[in-house]
Amino acid sequence: MTKREFKTESKRLLDIMIHSIYTHKEIFLRELISNASDAIDKLYYRALTDDEISFNKEDYYIKVTPNKEKRTLIVEDTGIGITREELEDNLGTIAKSGSL
Repeated sequence: MTKREFKTESKRLLDIMIHSIYTHKEIFLRELISNASDAIDKLYYRALTDDEISFNKEDYYIKVTPNKEKRTLIVEDTGIGITREELEDNLGTIAKSGSL
């Protein structure tokens, strides 16, 4: 099993703590949807400069699926995707954005 170091970007973390975590419990959902939107935007902008990437906006979406029994929400998008390296770099750091 690979161990990963847990890191934070302190300036952004402090801003999030002060302005959202304690006052708005739903902020996580806004962040997930915002990240999904950024992923689609990133693909769109790449398509503008790379002829090998086609972009038909009807093919891209953000879907939020609630599961009442499991008390979960799934946020799914058809954006740019994430490499294993990006996943490890960004998921292991609180308040870090890997988009745009």
